[in-house]
Amino acid sequence: MANDLCNVVVIGRLTRDMESTYTTGGMAIGKFSVAVGKRVKKGDGYEDYTSFFDCKCFGKTAENLAQYMVKGKQIAIEGELTQDRWEKDGKANSRILINCNQIHLLGGGDKAQGSTAPQSRPSVRQSANDMPPDDSTPPDFPDDIPF
Repeated sequence: MANDLCNVVVIGRLTRDMESTYTTGGMAIGKFSVAVGKRVKKGDGYEDYTSFFDCKCFGKTAENLAQYMVKGKQIAIEGELTQDRWEKDGKANSRILINCNQIHLLGGGDKAQGSTAPQSRPSVRQSANDMPPDDSTPPDFPDDIPF
């Protein structure tokens, strides 16, 4: 059978803190869900529509990101769609999951009340005070530019 391609890129917000478990062999598994919202035209107006995607990450990715993957955090993920299949009470069940290959922490969404999770990276706005005002010339930039 040929190798087919089933990759996705999703940007959304975590619906819950990442749940970490370990296999019997000691490999970390991180489970989380991402909500992706968009506006859909309905009649004369627009309505918000949200899709929810269950995701998994493995190994060092799951271990290293566990403390940062908190409810409300915006993330970008790239991964492969997989279908879990199982049988329960004689009935076949299935669901689609995203197995993450890459996870990028984006801004915002840290828990406002009682959060102990550190920021994933400093905000660009936090360092804006270090820049000179718009009407000034940087200290080591010559005033007479030849072009």
